[in-house]
This record gives sequence, C-alpha cells and structure tokens, in this order.
Amino acid sequence: MTNPQQSLADRTVVVSGGSRGIGLAIGLGAAKLGANVVLLAKTSEPHPKLPGTVHTAVADVEAAGGKGLAVVGDVRNEEDVQRAVDAAVERFGGIDIVINNASAIATDPTEKLSAKKYDLMMDINVRGTFLLTKASLPHLRKSAHAHVVTLAPPLNMNPHWLGAHPAYTVSKYGMTLLSLGWAAEYADAGIGFSCLWPETYIATSAVTNLASGDELVARSRSTDIMADAAAAILTRPAAEANGKCYIDSDVLADIGVTDLSRYGGGDNPMWDIFVDKV
Repeated sequence: MTNPQQSLADRTVVVSGGSRGIGLAIGLGAAKLGANVVLLAKTSEPHPKLPGTVHTAVADVEAAGGKGLAVVGDVRNEEDVQRAVDAAVERFGGIDIVINNASAIATDPTEKLSAKKYDLMMDINVRGTFLLTKASLPHLRKSAHAHVVTLAPPLNMNPHWLGAHPAYTVSKYGMTLLSLGWAAEYADAGIGFSCLWPETYIATSAVTNLASGDELVARSRSTDIMADAAAAILTRPAAEANGKCYIDSDVLADIGVTDLSRYGGGDNPMWDIFVDKV
C-alpha cells in the first residue's frame, strides 16, 4: 500500500536487525517511497533456519527502488553501532530516521529462564536501542524530518501481561520507556520519538519456527502491515508522532484503511502479546 502523497525521497533510514522479518519489511516500504536504507544486522552468511542475509536484504531494497547499504554488526556492540552510523553518514550524508527493530524474545517461566537468555534480551532490546539512538542523535538533530521508531508496545499494566513473562516484558517496556523518555528529553529538538507494535502476530521466522508455527502463521498478518504503518508514521510531521505509542491497525485506520484482509491472518487472527482484545 503506497500512498502517492507519501514520500521519503532522499531521506536516510537506519534499521537494526534489518536482514529479514519486520525490519526488512519496513526497510522495503521506505525504499518504495524513495529512501536510502542502511541495514545493520549480524547475518552475513546464510542461516540454516532463517531466510536471507543482510546482503540479500540490501539487494531487495535496491530492487524496490531505494538505495541500500549493508553493515554487518551487532547492535549490542558500541563500535559496530558507531560504524553503522558513520557508514550511513559517509554514504548518504546524514541520518533522518532510525528504526529500533532488533529484538530477542524468551518467554520461559522465571525459574526456568537462564541468566544468559535474560542478559541477551536486555542487551539487544534495551542496550541496542539505546546505543543506536544515541549514536544517531547528532545527525538526527540536523534533519528536518527526524523520526525514531522503536518496535515496542504501549505500556500495558494488565497483571496478565506483567505475570506472563516478566523478564521479556521488562525488556520490551524498557524500550518503550526509552522512547517516551527521549520524547520528553528532546522535546525541543524536532525529532519524533514513537513506538510501533502489531495488533496481531506477524508472520515472521520467529513465529514459523515455533512448535505450532503453521497454525500460528495462518492466524498472523503479513509484515506488510507493519511496513505500511511505519510509512504512515514516518511521513507525518515529527511533532505529531513524538511521544506516541502506536498499534499498527490504529495507524492505518487513521489514514482510512480499515479493511485489513489484504494482510492475511484470517477472520480470527492471533492477538499479539501486550494487546488486550476488546
């Protein structure tokens, strides 16, 4: 879904974890609107269980009409993140948009969750979001269309979600709190800090590889819904988006898109984590 009124021409987007899934979909959506897309991801060689690499992802970006740049690196590593930011600025002259997409999930009960998995979630989800945003801020300040979109949920304090998987929840809410904090800290900087979260499961490799993956995928919407919602946010004035936590379907409803059948998921899609079905 490309709206002719939308354009990201000549704007530079940096996406973490952009070699596949939602990150790549958002990158492709931005490319279709004319953006330069820099993908930071660890996958430089094919993975036996996961599709594509950061290099094939960039090829897809360029086939979609944008200019692409692959940076192999780990969002947890400060040097890798700075290298990605420097490469974006060197190639394209600046940074206009950051997509904090890289994320790890482990929903094991507390007594069974290893410290290693706990640390991984905190390092990728919270530390990675902090590092990429911090490194990009000097360049975002110079942009007339600066946005930072973090793939994190609204703060839902329903005890069900708090108790379902506390460690994962605190890592994702940590991302949200960073975004809301930056929205206040940089309120006068002209940067739109917002969060975006799917209403339903999204058909990604993370879902496919679950034990009941086939059933879940049938009840999941495509990554295109997140790409279209992100595009709608990124083409808004930064001030309008600043401090907001969006659900993908609500963003699309705001621009008049209420028939979501094109995105799949069937008549009874699986509601996502942190979303209360009303």
